[in-house]
Amino acid sequence: MKLTVMEKINAIRDKQQRLALNSWAQSNFIGSIIAGTGFGKSRVGVLAIGHALKDGGNALLLVPTVQLQDQFLEEFDKWGVDSTNVEIMCYQSAYKLKDEEYSIVVCDEIHLGLSPKYRQFFENNAYEKLLCVTATLPEEPEYKVKLHMIAPTVYHITLDQCVELGIVAPYKIYCKPVSLTASEMSDYKKVNNSFVYYKYKLGQFDAFNEAKRIMGDSSATGEEKGYAAQFYKCIRERKKIVDFAENKITEFKKLALNNLDKRVLVFSGANDFTDKLAASVDPLAVVYHSKKTKKQKQNALDAFKDGSCNILCSTKALNQGFDVPNANMGIICGLTSKSLSMIQRVGRLIRFQEGKIGDIHILYVKDSQEQKWLESAVKDLNNINWL
Repeated sequence: MKLTVMEKINAIRDKQQRLALNSWAQSNFIGSIIAGTGFGKSRVGVLAIGHALKDGGNALLLVPTVQLQDQFLEEFDKWGVDSTNVEIMCYQSAYKLKDEEYSIVVCDEIHLGLSPKYRQFFENNAYEKLLCVTATLPEEPEYKVKLHMIAPTVYHITLDQCVELGIVAPYKIYCKPVSLTASEMSDYKKVNNSFVYYKYKLGQFDAFNEAKRIMGDSSATGEEKGYAAQFYKCIRERKKIVDFAENKITEFKKLALNNLDKRVLVFSGANDFTDKLAASVDPLAVVYHSKKTKKQKQNALDAFKDGSCNILCSTKALNQGFDVPNANMGIICGLTSKSLSMIQRVGRLIRFQEGKIGDIHILYVKDSQEQKWLESAVKDLNNINWL
């Protein structure tokens, strides 16, 4: 019998997931699977738990958000795995556990569970099997080393390798520069000059690590702490100027109104700016971010799913762990230098659909720190078009 396109894609994805799980099993059931968004990491985690508990025992599934707790319960039902002896808990609660024993622990989005506080879980509790999953390795050297110590990488497939296999849709990224207004440019130059000054005071070539050291050093002088505090303040103020650039709203509005036939997912750098973007195309857009109530967020997702609104504006809340149905265009209006965040956002838009191409537009302030962040964030991605 001839397979449909979707059946072929699912077969390829299933094969890769089985390869990943086999690699984990061959590593004595301790390890990390690094796989691009759309690979099906949730299913991998559920299948690992199902296999570990086939002869009894208990499991702990660690997730970064409450929303993912509910989503994983649906995953267990979807794949026919009994969740009776599975406890699903957020990292911010699990680190308090002590002297607990589990047959298996699965850590979803492990890069969010590697802070010094959350690591206490791994030091204070016992487990026979440990599986960690995330879209890409942490960029912070300290976190990367810690993950290798806890659960070394046993399988790694990039987002672009997933595209090549056909298990996620192809994509094109368009990076469009915008200018600051005269007033914004004046403010940016003033803050940037201060940033350069305090960077020099802290040590021209290692100011970030020096500022971090000083803020955690009880023996540092008041003058040193003052330099470090002003350095961080300049970083925040400089980012706020580019995050809220007025011309981003103008370009966003043009893109949104010229693509009314698309299902558009929007990311900004701050909740207040997300609200401004949505207001500029009211009533076409709905908003989903951390300042919204659970009911407001669910209503926004429902409106996007049923087609009542074709633009869903968010900040960080939709970066990971959510399947955004039918989204085929993305507009990114707020950036960091982290390639992980970029890969997570791109991944929201390339869930496989036959004939689909993810169309992603990134608005950035040219000749600013934001341009450098963007260059760093897309370094691991293909199909980048600089306009």
